Amino acid sequence: MTLLYIVLATAAGGLLSVAIAASLTVGVLSRLVKGLVSLSAGVLLGTALLHVLPEAFESQAGAHDLFLTLLAGLLFFWLLEKAELYRHAHHHEGDGHGHHHHFDVQQAGRGGFSILVGDGIHNFCDGVIIAAAFLADTQLGVVTALAIVAHEIPQEAGDYIVLINAGFSRTKALLYNALSGAAAVLGGVAGYFAVGPFETLFPYLLVVASSSFIYVAVADLLPQLQQRLSWRETASQLGLLLIGLAIVFVLARVHSH
Repeated sequence: MTLLYIVLATAAGGLLSVAIAASLTVGVLSRLVKGLVSLSAGVLLGTALLHVLPEAFESQAGAHDLFLTLLAGLLFFWLLEKAELYRHAHHHEGDGHGHHHHFDVQQAGRGGFSILVGDGIHNFCDGVIIAAAFLADTQLGVVTALAIVAHEIPQEAGDYIVLINAGFSRTKALLYNALSGAAAVLGGVAGYFAVGPFETLFPYLLVVASSSFIYVAVADLLPQLQQRLSWRETASQLGLLLIGLAIVFVLARVHSH
């Protein structure tokens, strides 16, 4: 049953992002992505700091070793991004970041290969993280999967916009997103069979999951919100971020009881 939960959870982000991208125009999708970035930043930070890390530190593992794992995880995801193997960008032309013209064409690369490979590796890692969380505790797996889905939708939607602006057809861009999302399912299944027999590793894998969430939120999402905006737009960003935190806080309280 746990394996079924993992497969469903890992497929959810890719399926939802493809469904949303297929049903909306690029203009509407661009505005939606901006709001979802704020929401997912709150969800990721809340999940890492209020739910997953406390769960890991309540185990028998030593605090020093867990903090060392957190540091190693942050450096690991930074190096993956430096090697362009851990993409989590939500940028697109017209997003207010001042990119030069044809930025999306360069981002898409030859035939979208860089996006496909980078997102595939990112999603595979997310799948392993979801598997480890479900193996540790079903409710923890649900919360972790929700955090990843909340981030996955704007990520995949952003890449879809990049591909469309680069000249790809809607069908081809949607197919690329679907292929990228399938990597999460593969990661979940691989994680289930590879991690399952080693229960003592669960706290460390949960810390690695937290390092992924924190890195994406701090290195990508929050910097995107650091723009000169009107007070209404700033209030909207803050409100959505707090809503993300509140969702995780409520789920963490329910889980603790």
